Amino acid sequence: MLTDTPTLVLKAGREKSLLRRHPWVFNGAIAQVRGDPQAGATVAVKSAEGAFLAWAAYSPKSRIAARVWSFREDETVDAALIARRFDAALAYRRMLRIDSDAQRLIYAEADGLPGVVVDRYADVLVLQLTSAGAEAWREVIVELLAGRFPGAVLFERSDAEVRHLEGLEPRLGLVRGRLPGAVLIREHGLRFRVDVARGHKTGFYLDQRENRQRVGRHARDRDVLNCFAYTGAFTVHSLDAGARSVLSVDSSAEALELAREHVTLNELDPARCEWRTADVFQELRRLRDQGRRFGLIILDPPKFAPTHQMAEKAARGYKDINLTAMKLLEPGGILATFSCSGGLSADLFQKIVAGAAWDAGAEFRLLARFGQAADHPVSLDYPEGEYLKGLLLYRGG
Repeated sequence: MLTDTPTLVLKAGREKSLLRRHPWVFNGAIAQVRGDPQAGATVAVKSAEGAFLAWAAYSPKSRIAARVWSFREDETVDAALIARRFDAALAYRRMLRIDSDAQRLIYAEADGLPGVVVDRYADVLVLQLTSAGAEAWREVIVELLAGRFPGAVLFERSDAEVRHLEGLEPRLGLVRGRLPGAVLIREHGLRFRVDVARGHKTGFYLDQRENRQRVGRHARDRDVLNCFAYTGAFTVHSLDAGARSVLSVDSSAEALELAREHVTLNELDPARCEWRTADVFQELRRLRDQGRRFGLIILDPPKFAPTHQMAEKAARGYKDINLTAMKLLEPGGILATFSCSGGLSADLFQKIVAGAAWDAGAEFRLLARFGQAADHPVSLDYPEGEYLKGLLLYRGG
């Protein structure tokens, strides 16, 4: 069966991760490439002793040289397999009963579809393909989405930087249908407008859905500082929960303008809002020097450490913003601090924040830990899928 199939033969002892069902094969683990597989082609992965390990998509230009489709030798990698994985992923999302018409429908390796991400924003689907294997099955994936969501608009956002590492050109634009003037979504009874063509990620931070509601519950009668506010989702949830005031800081004036629109869209009081287009690191120091104090501070920065190699540099950035924020927090106040850096473990993030608390000379208690929403599932075999971590901290007197 494997005789004429392109095959990756691993170095001795490098099969251990695959035996634990981890879905990646790094190029340094490969001893030999048999046949002439092209980018995205299905290859067999075998141990040095010749034992079958997995069927995977080959990516010769990436450090991750192969991403596993299946660990079963008797399973064929074809359109039917892709369809089964799609249907299983959609069934899982239906089970979650998410209180929103915006959610992640497909989450790559966690759903057995490496490099495939599909987000739903009301009647608009956003497709993102980030691996050579996913790209090879693009037509099948588009047809599956058309069949499962016949009335939906399909927009492609295959413009992530990781495509360059896979040797792929970016692709962005309409695949099917016509975008409405404004893509409006509902989240826990609140409404937001999503720019699927130019917004961060695929347009909105769906992974923070439940966290926004949980943090908002602590905003009542407090002065709130929302850092890296983007389009103001944490701001809107805080105002809706009864915040006395919210100062929103972001480097993008365009994002803050949309945040203002969200306040109006949800019929919240704009007089309780203050907006600052500024570098957050500099603005935190400016607020400290002004003697400002807040009862709730939210730190939701962009990715500082995409890889483990960048963790040390990222640690300095996280330490900086958390230390300065802690000095702005009044006794009895709440700090919600996040990291979406996949290269930074939850344990290391907590140690960084604890170090900041020590330097701030303040006592903090851990109220809760945060993670990504359940429609961004984490497979026990693939811990790298767990990228979002956060801490909810109470400052003592």
